[in-house]
Amino acid sequence: MPNSQTPNKLHRILLTGAAGGLGKVLRERLQPYADVLRLSDIAGMAPAAGPHEEVVPCDLSDKQAVDALLADCDAIVHLGGVSVERPFEEILEANIRGIFHVYEAARRHDVKRVVFASSNHVIGFYKQDEHIDAHAHRRPDGYYGLSKSFGEDMAQFYFDRYGIETVSIRIGSSFPEPLNRRMMSSWLSYRDLTTLIEKCLFTPDVKHTVVYGMSDNKVVWWDNSAAAKLGFAPQDSSEPFREKVEAQPPVAPTDPNAIYQGGAFTAQGPFGD
Repeated sequence: MPNSQTPNKLHRILLTGAAGGLGKVLRERLQPYADVLRLSDIAGMAPAAGPHEEVVPCDLSDKQAVDALLADCDAIVHLGGVSVERPFEEILEANIRGIFHVYEAARRHDVKRVVFASSNHVIGFYKQDEHIDAHAHRRPDGYYGLSKSFGEDMAQFYFDRYGIETVSIRIGSSFPEPLNRRMMSSWLSYRDLTTLIEKCLFTPDVKHTVVYGMSDNKVVWWDNSAAAKLGFAPQDSSEPFREKVEAQPPVAPTDPNAIYQGGAFTAQGPFGD
């Protein structure tokens, strides 16, 4: 439940994947929203736990460890797992078993709010000239995208059966700046990411809501009206980087980065042939 002194503050928030790229960003930015921020990853984290922090290493494929990890938490920001396209066996343990373990632990410990880091790769096989909303039929572009699609189904199931509310954020491309032409449409600034997560944590009655994680970019593929209903109004845009990005050599018209919303993920694998 929110802290009685500060409406937009919880006692303990769990951040999984805290040693990853976005985890490191959010470790600092989520501090104002919790009395205690519990940080977890399978990898080591530096620096060690600071004031109002708890560092709890955890392998998401270990059900008992995940159950212990969620004890006394009020909400979860779940970034943990494999974040790139990999062989299915690797994706299975961290992303599929892992998300099941997270929701089972949330059920057992009566955690009622999850912010799930889904991905644009859930709809990666849509083409860049198509405009879709969060209700469009999913078209995963690889094993990673499949795992995030499974995670969205898990979130819906645990809401319908157990009342655990989730906002699944289909994160586009969250970096300090867009790195290529594709990211001009999918870019999400760190500031906008933080604001969106705040809305996901504290907006009442979200049930299971799917939103896109993108800034106020000029050319977009996604209707993000579901995020607007949460009160999310992005402040940043990829436009200030357009000249720098368009100075890069253009990609070939047959390159997946020029065709599909999921870019290169649509062509990675199969693995182990």
